Amino acid sequence: MPAPKPRPTLAVVAREAHVTVPTVSKVLNGHTDVSSDTRRRVEALLTAYGYQRPRTARRREHRGNLIDFVINELDSAWGLSLLTGVEQVAEDAGAGLVVTVLHNRASLTRRWLDAVTARGSNGAILILSQLAEEHQAELRRRAVPFVLVDGIEQPSPQVPSVGATNFAGGYAATQHLLGLGHRRIAAIGGPEQLLCCRARLAGYRAALEAAGVQPDRELVRFGDFHHEGGFARARELLDLADPPTAIFAGSDQQATGVYEAARLAGRQIPRDLSVVGFDDLVYAQWTSPPLTTVRQPLLEMGAAAARILLRLVNGEKLDAPRIELATELVVRSSTAPPAR
Repeated sequence: MPAPKPRPTLAVVAREAHVTVPTVSKVLNGHTDVSSDTRRRVEALLTAYGYQRPRTARRREHRGNLIDFVINELDSAWGLSLLTGVEQVAEDAGAGLVVTVLHNRASLTRRWLDAVTARGSNGAILILSQLAEEHQAELRRRAVPFVLVDGIEQPSPQVPSVGATNFAGGYAATQHLLGLGHRRIAAIGGPEQLLCCRARLAGYRAALEAAGVQPDRELVRFGDFHHEGGFARARELLDLADPPTAIFAGSDQQATGVYEAARLAGRQIPRDLSVVGFDDLVYAQWTSPPLTTVRQPLLEMGAAAARILLRLVNGEKLDAPRIELATELVVRSSTAPPAR
């Protein structure tokens, strides 16, 4: 009886699949950072040649190849941009996506923790204002890797996280207004306890101080990152005896609330009031006038969080536990020198 024909090397499989040997190895070992088309092509050849997956790879497959995306709210372009970035990376990796909206509950619920374990998710991306220590410990106990995006506090070194250069964004927005000649510059932040809000306001104050302008506590208000918060706080600011000539709003949604408050107060933007937002959501260029804002790379932040999670799932060591993506000032027509 003739000896069984030896299996071809991975190099042969790689050549036939038109990929590299490391890519074949990733597919064989169940790694998720390979596009779905490439995976199907390589898996067909591995099956044809009788390759058996390692036990750890079979265990990964059994988990269901799912990623959980957990967010407080999903009713704005902000959350949808993050979700789109995660979705693109997950699709390329052949992973499914499970979306959970907490509707502003304080943190993860026991029901969700049980569900993520039951469905065998590979890991979770958490866009939460708060992640309790007990829930972090519970996720680790259940062997569910997770990545935090824009949390309430600076995460500990043990928590992989993604953010943006919020301080630099607040500084750039205020410096732009100072450069136009404004000195009565107000700021409407989001919830005061949020790390991103505090960082943006710190940048605002630093820019004022660098220009020799004493920050005025009366000109700093806190909203909720929504239209209503921007509207209410702008009404208060415009009713002051010495109102601001410019407002830096901590989000584009709050900036649109400022627009409405200015309209009701008979102020024309930018002739009577300059406005700067933060985020550069899709509608910012379509407001009237188009909104000057700080672009936060939300889609890229979601994609980065997904890539970090896939590395954790594959047992890879991270270069750094936290990454911050750069913000950028986008100047449009809502800002001008103050009227004489």
